[in-house]
Amino acid sequence: MPIWTLYGIRHGLATSSWPEKGKADGQSGLLGFPRFHPEACTDGCRGCADVCLPGAIQVRTDGIDSESLSIDYGKCIVCQLCTEACPTGAMEKSQDWAFGVRSREDLQWTQALSSAPAQELREKVKSAFKRSLHIRHVDAGSCNGCESELQALNNPFYNLHRLGIFFTPSPRFADLLLVTGPVTYAMRDVLLETYQAMPEPRWVMATGTCAVSGGAVAGGYACANGIDDFLHVDVYLPGCPPNPAAIIQALLLLLDRDKQKVAGGQIVK
Repeated sequence: MPIWTLYGIRHGLATSSWPEKGKADGQSGLLGFPRFHPEACTDGCRGCADVCLPGAIQVRTDGIDSESLSIDYGKCIVCQLCTEACPTGAMEKSQDWAFGVRSREDLQWTQALSSAPAQELREKVKSAFKRSLHIRHVDAGSCNGCESELQALNNPFYNLHRLGIFFTPSPRFADLLLVTGPVTYAMRDVLLETYQAMPEPRWVMATGTCAVSGGAVAGGYACANGIDDFLHVDVYLPGCPPNPAAIIQALLLLLDRDKQKVAGGQIVK
């Protein structure tokens, strides 16, 4: 008898019941995106902005002498340097990892939720998908961090198939194009050809900070600034990399089987 079969018999069902309400998601203790407390900021402090590698935190001028922080979670690589550099706790470590959104603006602290495009997407998805979703994944220059999390989706704990969501090797059978990486120039044509080969209706999900905004290599000599330069994106999921539960939550968000948990760059309860 194979050792893993014996292990399964001894320990029973290993698959998580999440995302059922109250069930463990397997992400206990995981560090998520920094949580911003603007009321704790002090005048003239630029500590977090100075150490932010991808430029997710910027200091903007509101008036002649007034400055404030602008945060774009779509550029955040979750390195936690800002939380370590902040002297007042305005940037706080958190377990906020469910950052999948339908509108790019909802990843930016300074802007509010754009509900019209989100509602339009929900109606289209409801009319197109009944039970299952088939995904074609394209690595458009990723470091393979996101790929390691995608592979975990099919392990016994997450078991993505139980939710009626499957990966397919052919774009001809795909409903969703899931893209990782900042879109290197070498992969641009391949990405567009894959998208064109998909039947209508078709959707696009930017997975990982690189796909959302280009990440730490945005504007480099070999790549673009994410997928927005080439394709319309229906769901954005930042993270470096996003964990498997965050990917599942974003997929369920696309299918309108879960609620968006971020609006205007803030977690909404």
